[in-house]
Amino acid sequence: MRKTLRAVGAAALTTGIVVVGAGAAAAHVTVTPDTTDAGAYALLTFGVPHGCGDSPTTKVSIQVPEQIVTVTPTVNPGWDVEKVMAALDEPVDDGHGGQYTERVAEVVYTAKAPLPDGYRDALVLSLQLPDAAGDTLVFPTVQECAEGETAWVQVAAEGEDGHDLEAPAPLVELTAAEDEGHDAPAETVADGSAGDTADADASGDVASAGASDGPAPALTWTALVLAAAGLVLGALGFVRSRPRA
Repeated sequence: MRKTLRAVGAAALTTGIVVVGAGAAAAHVTVTPDTTDAGAYALLTFGVPHGCGDSPTTKVSIQVPEQIVTVTPTVNPGWDVEKVMAALDEPVDDGHGGQYTERVAEVVYTAKAPLPDGYRDALVLSLQLPDAAGDTLVFPTVQECAEGETAWVQVAAEGEDGHDLEAPAPLVELTAAEDEGHDAPAETVADGSAGDTADADASGDVASAGASDGPAPALTWTALVLAAAGLVLGALGFVRSRPRA
């Protein structure tokens, strides 16, 4: 079954044009990313809303697009999880001085107890999205049940409405990263203008301090005048108090 899943997924990824069925029926196995920014780290939540007909779900196998090398599956208490690896044609730099020689080709969740029809669960994968805004990632997924299975692997062809598909594959359309212009204050610090502002503030503080010290000279002169007057009065009193010859 995994060979079939990979073959179908590879065909879907090479079609070139896919349609994202955002309004697909809630009964489908779907994926909800916490971000679609190209190149960003994302959490992809795969929703499993029901069984195969009335039969409870026992296993969910999610194929990972070839553009993605590493995946960290989130541990779900109700499921065992396994990463299926595949050799890379050429090693890929891991960003830490090493190389990846294989990639995560598939993530398989096996239910510890069958998930009854009519109950849902969520399976979460952590990964870095490819830096390719405008591309669409396809995650062909096979849902196995106690009786039967459903292969969520269909991808709409050009001109076809994705809503018409009976078992559409979960899709994520990558978007351009948002402009980080709101981080301008940090750039301001980097180019020194923030330093100018700080200097201006410092000058203002100095000026304020000077302004508050302004009255000090006037008080000093007043004190000198009063002291001089006191000396004069003291001298006059001394003269008056002297006995006359």
